Amino acid sequence: MEDFLRDWRQDALNKHQYDSAIFIGDKLLALTRNDKDAFWLAQVHFSTGNYTRAQSFLSKQDLIARNPSCRYLAGHCLIKQSRFEEALNVLGEKNPTHLITSSSNSRRKLQHTSGTGRSGLTHHGKTSRPERESHDSRDEAAQEDAANIRFEAAMCFLRGQCYAKQNAFDRAKECYKDAVRIDVQCFEAFEQLMKNCLMSPDEEWQFLESLDFDAISISDNPSSSQEAAEFTKMLYTTRLSKYKNPTAFTAATETLSTHYNLATNPDLLLAKADLLFTQCRFKDALAITNSILQTDKYNFSIYPLHLACLYELGLKNALFLVSHDLADNHPEEPCSWLAVGIYYLAINKIAEARRYFSKASMMDPHFGPAWIGFAHTFAAEGEHDQAISAYSTAARLFMGTHLPQLFLGMQNHLLNNMTLADEFLKTAYGLCRTDPLLLNEMGVVFYHQDRLEDSVTMLTKALEIADEIDSDSQAWISTRANLGHAYRRLQQWDLALAEFDEVLRQGGKDPAIFCAKGLVLMEQKRSYDAVYVFHEALAISPQDAIATELLNKALEETAGGGTSGAQEIEDNDDFERELALKKVEAAQVLAKRRAGKGKERQRMGGGFGGNRNILMDLADDD
Repeated sequence: MEDFLRDWRQDALNKHQYDSAIFIGDKLLALTRNDKDAFWLAQVHFSTGNYTRAQSFLSKQDLIARNPSCRYLAGHCLIKQSRFEEALNVLGEKNPTHLITSSSNSRRKLQHTSGTGRSGLTHHGKTSRPERESHDSRDEAAQEDAANIRFEAAMCFLRGQCYAKQNAFDRAKECYKDAVRIDVQCFEAFEQLMKNCLMSPDEEWQFLESLDFDAISISDNPSSSQEAAEFTKMLYTTRLSKYKNPTAFTAATETLSTHYNLATNPDLLLAKADLLFTQCRFKDALAITNSILQTDKYNFSIYPLHLACLYELGLKNALFLVSHDLADNHPEEPCSWLAVGIYYLAINKIAEARRYFSKASMMDPHFGPAWIGFAHTFAAEGEHDQAISAYSTAARLFMGTHLPQLFLGMQNHLLNNMTLADEFLKTAYGLCRTDPLLLNEMGVVFYHQDRLEDSVTMLTKALEIADEIDSDSQAWISTRANLGHAYRRLQQWDLALAEFDEVLRQGGKDPAIFCAKGLVLMEQKRSYDAVYVFHEALAISPQDAIATELLNKALEETAGGGTSGAQEIEDNDDFERELALKKVEAAQVLAKRRAGKGKERQRMGGGFGGNRNILMDLADDD
């Protein structure tokens, strides 16, 4: 009868017929008085959203004190009711850290028992009945111990959730870490650590290496346990920060794609797109996110990165369609209002963007992309004090990511608070040493502090890392221009000229670059060449005051070298024809710019990102 009722209850659960499951489960519990059956009945109440009834049922049966699984479920019920202090009282405030060292031993014991329990043979090749019963009881006890350990880890995860809701992020972080250390398969806790950026990239990789994946065991097939451990480690590797160790990430994704047929798995594709985004390869990342959304349109984990790619590429129509679709069909999702906010930011309606970013952050106070977008709206309007306040909140909420600290450095730089900017950027550098954008910003601040050698070091390192991670070279034109200015200030004319030529070759047709190049040529006593370059600057921007003034100086120098030389330039038909062609080309470039972004954009990547620093100008010259 017990087996019959359990099968009936399970069949009702599989069909989501919860009233049937409650009716049958109640009769089964009356028949057996078993803790497991009581736990199952409480589970059904929990599944229907009736948290108070489930919690009351567990309390009356006195299951909370004697059964870890029931204590876990009671705590979960209280959290669902936002009764966090009561939940902590039920769960206990201390993590069972003694299980961290013993958990692997328990699993190996289970593995050993399940592997040898079938081989206790007598001399006649048969298992004696007492011995068989002994092995079965040991096997069942080991399995129960392992299940209790898993529930203890799950309770650590729930403690972390309680602390996070109370904004005690340090304690939440330790609870999540202990949960994964006790049970390496407690992915919920691991995901909270990664999603909320509670650890720096270095910490993440160190934490991964400290986990005991060998504790994973398969009771029915112990020989496969090692493969399962490696598989789990590779899955976890794909969730780590993409700023650190991209080689290990690529190796893990390739193995999972080829050996386990996960090449089209959405989570794996998202990890690849995230890596591409950190490399500023926005088109490639967008192609991947589009492919995921074609098969799973409402996979909300994809949207923060997808929306950031659309914003970076200036695809306003696509943003409009996505935001309307999400707001119409899923108004309960914070991601829907994030999309609306990004659309308004893209069309430069800052007040509307701020309102929707704020709405998304109120729906989910731990939604990182909404906080960053909210702060970006103040930065876009030049409201630096409010932007600093918003970025500071993001830095407090997301301790492990360097981006809020980077943005704080940028805002203080714009306020000309170079000392504070330097401090924030150093803090960001302590969290992440491999983001080219951060290194570029540090180079710019060093430049303005007249620490030119340090500036050259940082800017060179930024370009080297961008090249190592195969980043889009177009994204780092401003960094190369900044390096050229630093060389110019150091009077290393040849190196400066090489950098400016490379910027122009890659398409950085900006009057300031031509002016800087012309200035270097004048320092090299190449006035005729400088005149040509200043004319190119004026072809792009005829009213450019700096280019006009420098051209006059260059003409004076050429005239001082002999009137025939200046006359030769003025009368040179080839020069005039080439200059006319340059003017046409410059006009085309200018038209494309006006039709495109129009101004520097802010990177909002994976929910987090940054705005590229504008080129250093000539105003810093002595």
